[in-house]
Amino acid sequence: MTPPIVKRYLIAFEKYKWFGLTSFAVVVAGSTVVAMQPDPPVSYIADAALSYTRPPVSFSATGTAIQQQGQELKKEILLSDEVLEEVAKKVKINPDKIKASTDISLPKKNRAGELESPILEMIYRDRNKNRAEEVLQALMLQMVEFSRQLNTGQLKSIIDNINKRLPEAKKELQEAEQNLEQYDRVERTAILAAENGSLLTGITTSLNLQRQIQFTISGIDAQIRSLESKLGLTVGQAYVSSALSADPIIANLRSQIYQAESQITLLQKDLRPQHPTMIQLQRQKQSAEELLQQRAAEVLGGKGTLASLRGNVAGIRTQSSLDPTRQGLANQMVALQTQRETLQQQLTQEIRQEAKLRREYSLIPNKQLERSRLEQAVSLKKVVYDQMQAKLTDAKTAEAETVSSLRIARNPDANPEFVKPKSVPITLGVGGFLGGVIGAGVVFLLGSLEGTFKTKEDIRDSFKQREVAVLGELPLMPIDDLDAEAIPVILSPDSPYLAFYEKFRSNLRRIGGKNFKVVLITSISSLEGKTSSVYNLGIAAARAGKRTLIIETDLRSPSRASSLKVAPDADATIEPLRYYGRLSECVRLVPDVENLYIIPSPGPVRNSAAILESSEMRRLMEDARERYDLVILDTNPLSFSNDPLLIQPYSDGIVLVARPNYTQESLLGEAIDQLVEAELGLLGAIINGADIVVSLPADKVDQLPTPATEIEPEIVTPAPDIEPEIAQKSEEMVTGGSKKY
Repeated sequence: MTPPIVKRYLIAFEKYKWFGLTSFAVVVAGSTVVAMQPDPPVSYIADAALSYTRPPVSFSATGTAIQQQGQELKKEILLSDEVLEEVAKKVKINPDKIKASTDISLPKKNRAGELESPILEMIYRDRNKNRAEEVLQALMLQMVEFSRQLNTGQLKSIIDNINKRLPEAKKELQEAEQNLEQYDRVERTAILAAENGSLLTGITTSLNLQRQIQFTISGIDAQIRSLESKLGLTVGQAYVSSALSADPIIANLRSQIYQAESQITLLQKDLRPQHPTMIQLQRQKQSAEELLQQRAAEVLGGKGTLASLRGNVAGIRTQSSLDPTRQGLANQMVALQTQRETLQQQLTQEIRQEAKLRREYSLIPNKQLERSRLEQAVSLKKVVYDQMQAKLTDAKTAEAETVSSLRIARNPDANPEFVKPKSVPITLGVGGFLGGVIGAGVVFLLGSLEGTFKTKEDIRDSFKQREVAVLGELPLMPIDDLDAEAIPVILSPDSPYLAFYEKFRSNLRRIGGKNFKVVLITSISSLEGKTSSVYNLGIAAARAGKRTLIIETDLRSPSRASSLKVAPDADATIEPLRYYGRLSECVRLVPDVENLYIIPSPGPVRNSAAILESSEMRRLMEDARERYDLVILDTNPLSFSNDPLLIQPYSDGIVLVARPNYTQESLLGEAIDQLVEAELGLLGAIINGADIVVSLPADKVDQLPTPATEIEPEIVTPAPDIEPEIAQKSEEMVTGGSKKY
């Protein structure tokens, strides 16, 4: 069996063979031109050698390092533009030509990284012997000089860079020292205090003083509580009572109020309240009370406890009646309270001082780290500055030792170059081989760029990747009619092609289920055998005893029912809705196949979408589902319009038709994804026009169309139930395709 890749190539070769043959001819012609070229003239190869060298004594590390670098020069450095231009000026030859004709073999290194040999082999090609030696000699001398200049330039570059960097390094060192000195002026005292323990001593002293103050405050609080229990007054009340009791004016006013109250008490038994004497005494009492309140306000200053005594003469009289003993106790209580407040302020200050000392102590590690960092910065800057000083001294010492790292080990010697004579047969053979490879590659590339499936295996793999069932693989069929526009149909019950469509029908029935009646068959584009598959599927179903109806719903194209010997209605195009509205008039019986009926398309018509969505079409589909065992809908391709999606709701499932060398890979993938995502009932697909070997009767062999490719058909043994005259022609296997489906 022919591999799929060979099939794809043969199909592409049939279409693009002239491109491949043209490519082959161009390559062969080019190789012929090369083979016919005369041999080039004799050229000379001048060979010489350079060797690495170093001074016998070296007193500086910088000089030694530069000499070591000089022994690792690359080919690109030795053949730099500077060297080639100087040599070109001397020998009057283009620098590019000198570079192209010169080759340098650098010495190899061993596993330890050391050179196995100090020799650099050099060759130069030229057609003139003397010129080859002259150019190579000049090139070697210039390389030696260039090596010396390179070493000197590196040394001067080092000295210049150090001189440029040295003032900056000195400035950085001075800045680092100044930063350390300034930090010590600010923070050194605190750091030393933490280191010698004085900061911890201050914290401990503050804690002890706080403890003593707290003890003293506790004693004062005990004395105040004792006095409060004896006097029955708080500290604030004691202050008010003491102040009011000590004032003589308040005492006098209290006496006047008392006298007025006494007289009122004595006279109220005999006199009415409205009596002038009683009124006079009440006014005297009221005046004394007002003066008492004013005096109390003057004594207490209008703040504190007075706010609660305002308007309360009885309270003022009560709190201003302390005797000397109680007044002394009240004064003592006030003095203790004043002493307590003073000690409390001292305690608060000591607590703040302790917190400050603790914060300073917690910051000591950071301050010590910062000072260590500044010290390290000073040390690093000093080390860098000292190293630069030492490097500058070493580089100045190396100035007297700098020499070239190369010397001439062997002078140039030119000899003629041996060139193997060119073989014309070998050149032509290589050209023919390359031409064949290139021509075949061009054909294969052009075939790959088409974007179409080449073989049935490619289509089957694509369906398998998308999990689409393959319901059948249908071979190409010959056309029995002389009309080139006819569709190949299986009208003969003895046709060997009928078995393939019977298999397609049974698979469709098996997947569709018991209630499956209406199937919609469509394709991606034209010429994929959609209509041929519909007609032959209908014939296979009718041969199996199923009452079958084919409905051509492709209203954008004319009917192909003439292939079934059915003439379409000429008046259907004028009134398509009336045509579909009468099922008995639009259905045609296929004359040569029993149980097969067809409704030819009235197309091409305008507004096909409106007709497909009309009520006449809906009633037609409902009647067809009731009257027939199988209804096959033939629609137009999916890439042309959405008509298949409009008629899809009337069907029980969709079948896609694909054909090798016609179906586009991208369009097929997009169509399958669209049908699956929209859940439109994709049952499966068929591969039409597959290269399947079919045994034909002898009288049908001459009617076969020309095969699409020159694939050699395989010989298969015919099935036992095929007639003997067909079996005798079993070796005459063919594949091919009709012009238009």
